[in-house]
Amino acid sequence: MIHAPDNRARAVMAVLAGVGVASIQDAVMKSFSGTYPAYEAVVLRGVAAAVVLAVWLWRSGQWGHLRTPHLGLVLLRALIMCSAYFSYIMALAVLPMANSVSIYFTMPFFVAALAGYFLGETVRAHRWFAIIIGFSGVLIMLRPQHGGIEPAALFAFYAAFGYAVSQMMGRHLSRMVHPAVIANWQNALYTVVALVMALMVAGLGSPETDNRSLAFLTRAWVTPTAIDLALMLFIGVLAGLGIMFFITAYRSAEASFVAPFEYSGMIWALLFGVTVFGDYPDARMLMGAALIIGAGLFMVWRDQRIARRSAVQATG
Repeated sequence: MIHAPDNRARAVMAVLAGVGVASIQDAVMKSFSGTYPAYEAVVLRGVAAAVVLAVWLWRSGQWGHLRTPHLGLVLLRALIMCSAYFSYIMALAVLPMANSVSIYFTMPFFVAALAGYFLGETVRAHRWFAIIIGFSGVLIMLRPQHGGIEPAALFAFYAAFGYAVSQMMGRHLSRMVHPAVIANWQNALYTVVALVMALMVAGLGSPETDNRSLAFLTRAWVTPTAIDLALMLFIGVLAGLGIMFFITAYRSAEASFVAPFEYSGMIWALLFGVTVFGDYPDARMLMGAALIIGAGLFMVWRDQRIARRSAVQATG
């Protein structure tokens, strides 16, 4: 694969577009959480996304590479991402969007901590400092409520961990498998898992529960209205476009430049949370989010300084 020259303007536009469409998906999925089961939305999302991703596969000339020798690793990564995605939307069913997104932003800290194990990288002191501060922000947000921690927050926390592991695997896979191939298999696995869940619920029935996360996962299939069906297909198109936007962004400029722009998702989360769902952030949520985002930006800034210093020493 040929790597195009860096284009920071294109990278910024692409990552902001990717964050924007992902935020719209989150808002729509949250709006469905009280009416439809999660697997239904994922099945219909997957059907629509398949069209977009198939076009990308064709335009990339990768149809013949779907039977990659690394298929097992591709599917394992997709399964981890699938579990993380379902965990994230289960958190969305209960938590305000801003809380879910803030906890998800712990992903870079997991990546930093896991880099030593997966990639053999040295985890520098500033990264451990950022990790500690970031997770302190999570603890503030995971404050006990009514004698215990809100389980939905733990779903969001696992989602961040799962995405971090899949990102580590993705760094390795991207050297061997084209992103279009990875994305198509990922979407296919999401859809198959959701279909299996639909069959299980149809066969075993839907359990009675007051837990909104569990209800969103196990509710019986509901025939969607025309508008809701269109929305489910629409978020599938957005999912396919979002993958392409993020890949374009990280191909167009260095990751340390692109990553901070992903924090624009916090603006979308607060906007949708207040205007659509009436969720106003409290002081603890804002404090925790500020620590998480601040620690993440600090880590990126220090990484950039070290990289520049190393580059100067290498050329000097």
